[in-house]
Amino acid sequence: MKLNQLLERLSYECVQGTLDVEVTDIVNDSRKASEGCLFFCIRGAVADGHKFAREVAEKGAKVLVVQDAVDVPDTVTVIRVPDSRYAMALIAAAWYGYPAEKMKVIGITGTKGKTTITYMIKSILEAAGFRVGLIGTIEAIIGDTVIPASSTTPESVTIQKYLAQMLEIGCDCAVMEVSSQGLMLHRTAGIPFEIGIFTNLEPDHIGPAEHKSFEEYLHCKSLLFRQCRLGILNRDDAHMEEILEGHTCRVETFGFDEKADFCAMDAKLVSKPGYLGIAYHVKGKRDFAVEIDIPGTFSIYNSLAAIAVCDCFGVEEAKMIAALKQVKVKGRIEMIKVSEDFTLMIDYAHNAMSLKSLLTTLKEYHPKRLVCVFGCGGNRARSRRFEMGEVSGNYADFTIITSDNPRFEEPEAILADIETGIAKTDGKYIKIIDRKEAIAYAIHHGQPGDVIVLAGKGHEDYQEIRGVKYPMDERVLIQEILAEDAQG
Repeated sequence: MKLNQLLERLSYECVQGTLDVEVTDIVNDSRKASEGCLFFCIRGAVADGHKFAREVAEKGAKVLVVQDAVDVPDTVTVIRVPDSRYAMALIAAAWYGYPAEKMKVIGITGTKGKTTITYMIKSILEAAGFRVGLIGTIEAIIGDTVIPASSTTPESVTIQKYLAQMLEIGCDCAVMEVSSQGLMLHRTAGIPFEIGIFTNLEPDHIGPAEHKSFEEYLHCKSLLFRQCRLGILNRDDAHMEEILEGHTCRVETFGFDEKADFCAMDAKLVSKPGYLGIAYHVKGKRDFAVEIDIPGTFSIYNSLAAIAVCDCFGVEEAKMIAALKQVKVKGRIEMIKVSEDFTLMIDYAHNAMSLKSLLTTLKEYHPKRLVCVFGCGGNRARSRRFEMGEVSGNYADFTIITSDNPRFEEPEAILADIETGIAKTDGKYIKIIDRKEAIAYAIHHGQPGDVIVLAGKGHEDYQEIRGVKYPMDERVLIQEILAEDAQG
């Protein structure tokens, strides 16, 4: 593709070379630079792409997109822009033929709920006959192709590639998680979102490598509503009005507030042996009863958001009801049937805030005992271990402390830190380092009416030890335990 075509929507200065050059590829990883490519010099958290300018030129790069001055041969075209990440997003969209403009793209932002809502929307729309692609924390789904995710919102070049592949196989729409980091780093720039969703906002992702402050975190979330045609927001969240500051979209709301366009009424917990769920009645723009096989009040919020989106697509209520009853999200309060006597589930809760939210939700169902099996990752803040130990000690009736991803630390040291936190409480606990043994202990000691939650791993299917990711899927471990029990 000609360079001038790639730059057609961008403000730039050509500081060296010519625009009349054929580009063979677009890359932002110097290791992938090749003859005739365009290379983006990105200022990253770890490395600065400008330092690789001469190296990629020697590999044959014909165009460099830069923010800062670079010293390269005059045979290389140098395009200077105010922000090379923003430029990368717009050039990537042009490279792939602006796929987002040929389908309906739905973006979801907020602290919690993004992953579940994407799967709910996908489930309902597919039940109604739409073909839907998905980009999120767990994976990208393009038809029958499933690509494990390395971040919630991938780099812009990857997003545009995925959207183009979705379009190629006939997708009508794409649903994607849009993180505050993704918005801040312009990964979704140039995408005309049909719908943007705001779930909720709590202090998170604030630190040296993420957001400087809660205010910055909030501001980045709000950017989605300057980039979508319709904004669908949680009316009950205290930060909704701040999120809407500067918005350019039409607005609809959901929540328990009677003024919401999609209002939940008559909510009740549903509890049966081996099963927890929630039921309610949606009023407002739609009027029907809903039951979901995912426990907790947040399941109401998540499903209301999905209903509001699918209302825009004219989906009939029977299809919404059936799809919401069946939807399951890997590692998000994912119930695994092991007994008629007690309930076992897997969840990704891997910090104190998410673990507290999970355990308080499950306590609302008044289990005979709430049993929590969890560990903490190695080479991460030790404070997380103390905090999670304290949370589990305070909210679970019994805790089984085990190993998570020890990475380059000794599992015993990590468990000892968790024990320090739990010792501040009256919570009962046991330490079992091997995760399979810990899960087996929980199953073998399950009592009628118990709720057992395996927290921290969620959708992950590996355990990272000393730089190696070994296969370890809790669903597989559970089946192995049950099979071994059956053999006696």
